[in-house]
Amino acid sequence: MSWRIKPLDAIIASAEKKALTRSLGAVQLTLLGVGAIIGTGIFVLTSEAAQKAGPGMMWSFVIAAAVCAVAALCYSELASMVPVSGSAYTYTYSVMGELLAWIVGWALILEYAVAASAVSVGWSGYFIGLLNSWGISLPLAMTAGPYAGGLVNLPAAAIALLITGLLLIGTTESARVNAILVAIKVTALTVFIVLTLPVLKGENFTPFMPNGWMGAGHGAGLGVVGAAASIFFAYVGFDAVSTAAEETKDPQKNVPIGLIGSLLICTVFYILVAAGAIGALGAQPVLGVNGEVLHAGTSAMAAQCQTLVAAGTEPLVCSKEALAHVLRSIGHERVGDMIGVAAFLALPSVILIMLFGQTRIFFVMARDGLLPEFLAKIHPKWKTPHIVTMITGVAVAFFAAFLPVGKLADISNSGTLFAFFMVALSVMILRKRDPHRHRPFKTPLIWVVAPLAMFGTLGLYLNLPTDAKLVLPLWAAIGLAVYFLYGYRKSHVGRGIE
Repeated sequence: MSWRIKPLDAIIASAEKKALTRSLGAVQLTLLGVGAIIGTGIFVLTSEAAQKAGPGMMWSFVIAAAVCAVAALCYSELASMVPVSGSAYTYTYSVMGELLAWIVGWALILEYAVAASAVSVGWSGYFIGLLNSWGISLPLAMTAGPYAGGLVNLPAAAIALLITGLLLIGTTESARVNAILVAIKVTALTVFIVLTLPVLKGENFTPFMPNGWMGAGHGAGLGVVGAAASIFFAYVGFDAVSTAAEETKDPQKNVPIGLIGSLLICTVFYILVAAGAIGALGAQPVLGVNGEVLHAGTSAMAAQCQTLVAAGTEPLVCSKEALAHVLRSIGHERVGDMIGVAAFLALPSVILIMLFGQTRIFFVMARDGLLPEFLAKIHPKWKTPHIVTMITGVAVAFFAAFLPVGKLADISNSGTLFAFFMVALSVMILRKRDPHRHRPFKTPLIWVVAPLAMFGTLGLYLNLPTDAKLVLPLWAAIGLAVYFLYGYRKSHVGRGIE
C-alpha cells in the first residue's frame, strides 16, 4: 500500500549512491537563505500588502515571520537528521509514507515553480519602470498579461529562461553569483531605510488598520492577517536552505544556522523597510467608486489605479516597483532608479534559488522512481540535473508570461503552507516513533513549537483569497492521478529497489 515508508537509513544510503557534491558552508547557506528570501515579497508585494492592510502591514510581516520561525525550527531538526536533497518531500517519505510524501512533493512544485514565476513578473515590473525613467517605453501588449490589458509579459518570460541557463552550468557557480547579488540587495534596502526613516510622517500611520485584523466584512484575503497570508511569500525560500542539505559541508551544524540566521536578518530588514515606505508616502488602500475596498491584482483595481495615475497621483498600492516609487516620490529620483537597478540585478537571484529548489525536488522524486528516472540524469560535464532543469524553466517562463504577480504569490503560498504543515507534523511523529535516533539539532519545546507551526500555517492558508485556496486541492487531485497512474507502480520502495 502507499503508506509504504522509506526508512531514514535507506534515504541517506541511496542519496550517497547518486550524490551531489558537498560544496556549501554556513555563510554560503545563510546567503543562500537571504538571497531566496529578500526578493519579490519586499520589492514588489509591499504595495499588495498595503492594499490589503494599510499601515497595519507591519504587523503582517511580524505574523508571517513568526509562522516561518516555528516552521524553520521544525525544518532544522529534520534537515540535520536527513541531510539530503528533497526538503519536506524527503522528510514526509521517511515518516508518513509514500502517498503523503508524493502529495507534499507535488505541493512543493506549486511552491517553487509558481514562486519563480511570481518573482519573474516582479522583476519585469522593475525592468519596465527603469526603462520608463530613462525615457524608453515598451508597448503594453509585450509587458503585461491579459489580466492588465496586455498580451504577454515578455521580460518576465525572458529572465526565467536566462536563469535556467545559468542553473544548468552548476551549483558552485550559481552560489558565487548569488553572493554578489545578495550584497546588492542588502545595500539597496539599507539605502532605502536610511533615506526614508528621517522623513517619516506620523499621520501616514493613521488609520493604522483600515481593514481591521481579518478584513472587517470587506471579503476574504483582506486585513492584517489576509496581508500576512500574502506577505508570507516574502519569506518563502528559507526552506531552499534545507533543500541544499545534500550539497552542504557539515549539514548538521550549518543547515540550522542557515535557516534561522537568514530568517532573522530578513525580518529586521522587512519591518524597517515597511515603516519607511508607510511613513514616507502613506499606505492607505485604494477604494472603488462606491467606497468598497478593491482586491489587489483584479482588473477593477488596475482600472482604478490607471485613473489615479492619469489624474497625476500614484499611491503606493498602485506601484509595480514599490520601493523605487517611494524614493522617487520623496525627491530621490536617481536613487529611486538605483533601487530599480538593484531589484533588476538582484531579483534574478531569487528566481535562481526557487528554480534550484524545484529541480532538486524533481531530482529526488525521480531518484525514488516516482517520476521517470531519466529526469534524474546528471549532465556529464556540468554535473547538474539538466533535463529536469530545462523542463522546469520552460514551465516557469510560461506562467510568468501570462499571470499577475499577486495571484502567483498567493497560489505559491498555498503549496508552501501545506508543506510546512506536514513538516511540523512529521517532527512530532518521529519524536514518538523513533525517540532514540541521533538528532544533531533538536527543535526546542517541540510540543509547543510544532503545534504552533501547524496552527499558524493553517490560519494563514484559510486567510488566502478563495481562488488561491482552491488551487491546492485541485492541484493535489491532479497529483494523485499522476501518482496512481505512474509513481505507485514504478516506486523503488514499492519494487524493493534500494
